[in-house]
Amino acid sequence: MARYKVIDTNPRLLPVNLAAQLLPGTFEHAVDHLLDHAIDLSRFDVRFRNDVTGAPAYPPAVLLKVVLCAYARGIVSSRAIARLCEDHVTFIALCGTRTPHFTTIAAFVSGLGPDIAHVFAAVLAVCDQQGLIGREMFAIDGVKLPSNASKRRSGKRADFERQAEKLEAAAARMLARHQATDATDDGPPTPPDGPPTSRRTRDAERLARLERDAAQLRAWLAAHPDDRRSAKGAVRLSNRTDPDSAKMATGKGVVQGYTAVAAVDAKAQIIVDAQAHGTGTEQELLLPVVAALVPQCTATTLITADAGYHSEANLRALAIQDRPALIADNGMRARDERFATQARHQQGPDPLHDKSRVPTSLPRYLPSDFTFDPLARTCVCPAGKSLYRKGKDLVIKGYRGAQFRGAKRDCVPCAHRTRCLRTPDRTETRQVMFFDGPAPGRPESYTRQMQRRVDTPEGRAQYGRRFATVEPVFANLRHNKGLARFTLRGRAKVEGQWKLFCLVHNIEKLAHAGYAA
Repeated sequence: MARYKVIDTNPRLLPVNLAAQLLPGTFEHAVDHLLDHAIDLSRFDVRFRNDVTGAPAYPPAVLLKVVLCAYARGIVSSRAIARLCEDHVTFIALCGTRTPHFTTIAAFVSGLGPDIAHVFAAVLAVCDQQGLIGREMFAIDGVKLPSNASKRRSGKRADFERQAEKLEAAAARMLARHQATDATDDGPPTPPDGPPTSRRTRDAERLARLERDAAQLRAWLAAHPDDRRSAKGAVRLSNRTDPDSAKMATGKGVVQGYTAVAAVDAKAQIIVDAQAHGTGTEQELLLPVVAALVPQCTATTLITADAGYHSEANLRALAIQDRPALIADNGMRARDERFATQARHQQGPDPLHDKSRVPTSLPRYLPSDFTFDPLARTCVCPAGKSLYRKGKDLVIKGYRGAQFRGAKRDCVPCAHRTRCLRTPDRTETRQVMFFDGPAPGRPESYTRQMQRRVDTPEGRAQYGRRFATVEPVFANLRHNKGLARFTLRGRAKVEGQWKLFCLVHNIEKLAHAGYAA
């Protein structure tokens, strides 16, 4: 019978050269070399006051190394990172025999604040030295992610006032009921030192909870005398768990969180700017990101963004700055024949779980179903009836339009009423309007100018590069790195965590380019 050597896969003592575990060309080696030789972390020293008294602190470089390497593996939990420092040989090589406690790691990550911005800028400078930033085109995009905040604690000040009044009224009714019960209670008295009945205990706990919740609401209202407002002055929902977060609609439902925005260079997909904002309106985020990109831009650097960042005000501001840009509008794909077959490539709903209602009637007629002659200025409806024109030389928002309306003698008895009118029982005739270009003598809008630039062959080619520039970056962070939510509260902390993930992406690019190999 053959005999084999006994393999001990769990030796008690094993001599390991820790420095040899960080292989050149790997992400861990690039992180270790960057934080030890290329980046000045002296600004972290102001956090400590232990030069004379107190215990020695963990070096910020060590903590940053283990956090970045853990984030690269999709591990965010401080307890899980601490376990890696105890069991994983690569993390032992990074931190040595000084294993940080999970509370130390959690406090370090949540307190990074503006210091991580300095590290992000330093890594960006190294990427520039390695020739990874081309500055030919910056693509801007964002993703809405939930944070460590309760969606149920969102509302306006008026909503919180009503909640506090309801809680106070419920507590008052319960207290009055207890007093009435105590006054008419003829049952056996409770022993002075004995425990109260279970029902009295539950009622007392509920009363204390109602009073506590009402007091917390009143304290929050006193600390926040005004509602949150948007840049245009509209009232926004506030959140009592995380006041900086926002309730945002996504493709997977409504989340309470932040919009993480990144600007990516087209040459090697280096993230040149990363921000997090507590708003779901992307139009408000374009100009802050462009302002942060100014030090990185040249006179010919092209800024690209999708339709979520499009607005007349944004385009006007970019034109005033003389900033080359391609910002798509909502109708860009409809005008581009390359997207004519995009519907066939979309994933269909699961028939076993699709809860959408099946339409029971035919769709209504759109203006495209009407025949409009721009030269004769006539219009014919789908039923073959001519509509009469209302007014002449109509100008709406700088565009020349032609408005038509059907005659009662044609529309009232028409068999197409249910498809032509939204409310056929209340509306007698159909109205339709067509636009055929800017009004003569009126200045062309910035939206129209941008549409012309995007629709040119050169503009389509340049905008097409945006997809290949920024979408793979978010795929790497969301899928490969497991970024599904932010685990912190407050915009400063969330932005610091977002920059950590973006740092992981940039350092990976450096490692793949052979940095410090």
